[in-house]
Amino acid sequence: MARFKYTGRDRKGKRQGTVNSGSKREAMEKLKEEGIRVIEMTQVPETLMTKDISLGAPVKLEHFVIYLRQFSTLIKAGVTVVEATAILAVQTESKALKKALFDIEQELREGNPLSEAVSKHKKIFNSMFINMINAGEVSGNLDETLDRLAEHFEKQHYTRQKIVSALSYPIVVGILAIAVVIFLLVTIVPTFAKMFDDMGGELPAITRIVLNASNFVQSFWWLIVLIILLFVLLFTYFKKNKKTKYYMDYLFLKIPVFGNLLQKAALARMMRTLSSLFSSSVPILQAMSIVEKVVENEVIAKVILDSRNALEKGQSMTGPMKDHWAFPPLVTQMIAIGEETGALDTMLSKIAEFYEKEVDTGTDRLKSLIEPLMIVFLAGIVGTIVTAIMVPQFAMFDQFQNMGQ
Repeated sequence: MARFKYTGRDRKGKRQGTVNSGSKREAMEKLKEEGIRVIEMTQVPETLMTKDISLGAPVKLEHFVIYLRQFSTLIKAGVTVVEATAILAVQTESKALKKALFDIEQELREGNPLSEAVSKHKKIFNSMFINMINAGEVSGNLDETLDRLAEHFEKQHYTRQKIVSALSYPIVVGILAIAVVIFLLVTIVPTFAKMFDDMGGELPAITRIVLNASNFVQSFWWLIVLIILLFVLLFTYFKKNKKTKYYMDYLFLKIPVFGNLLQKAALARMMRTLSSLFSSSVPILQAMSIVEKVVENEVIAKVILDSRNALEKGQSMTGPMKDHWAFPPLVTQMIAIGEETGALDTMLSKIAEFYEKEVDTGTDRLKSLIEPLMIVFLAGIVGTIVTAIMVPQFAMFDQFQNMGQ
């Protein structure tokens, strides 16, 4: 929501103030309903205190998919693009998308094409979306283009959710394990440490290790917090830097089990995007440039750039892919067949479907394997600490028993 400062008049005389609204036109309509005739209105610049802070994507993928489906349905029903945009601006649950749609509606009413209007909101509408909308406007098949976009983002959302689901379980269990260990080291172990000191004698190695870990956590807890914060900051910085992100993506793709899953997800995303662009009659070189930007993996993006350069030289796009470990023979062979038969968009769609199913099956299998392993892992950590506490007590019990005899 934007903030607007206005000067106007009503029955009582001159009025000044501010109003929050999705767009300037909506703000004027709101004031008009209140009986205020606007003389002058300006948007108040956003500050750190007033702007919405977004830690991730400005619009959730599920909200975006719903918007596309509804947009396509309205266009097919004969509703104009302007009116459809106005309706969806009111209905959407996403604040960022609502604000963008109000601005786009204003642009459309001024006579600008939809592709030009959405291109002013590149944080929400990526280059793929803009180019496909442009192609849909030129061909007169905007409703079909919107359907194709909705299907594309739906499958992308589904694949992403499967990956997140597979990765989130070990992360959550890992965080839980760390929390349990810290709790035991800070609260439980120190109470037994005093008893062990009074008991005297040499403690088992496992007990000494656990006691030293407890002392370290109690004395240097701030250092642990600092290291975690530093790790998060460095990870965020490296992820935003294109050069360092390449090495991060390379490392992630090489991780056993998980890397294979991430590789398939990246290939599915690449092929699905290329197929959607080709189906919308976007030129191949332009499509390759767009995919390079939206694939979200720098290792795959570099190969796409090399393939684009090969196409510019009149060579096959599969050349650089054949020489790279991230592209299995299945991909290069099917693309080559698509180039030869003139059915490249169909072949790309088939590859995308194959890897989407592979991700689906792989994540289900991975979750079924990870769950028992993580339970054993957590039990092992807790069991080690409990063992370190119990072993000296058994020794002490045996000592007292021997003394009694």
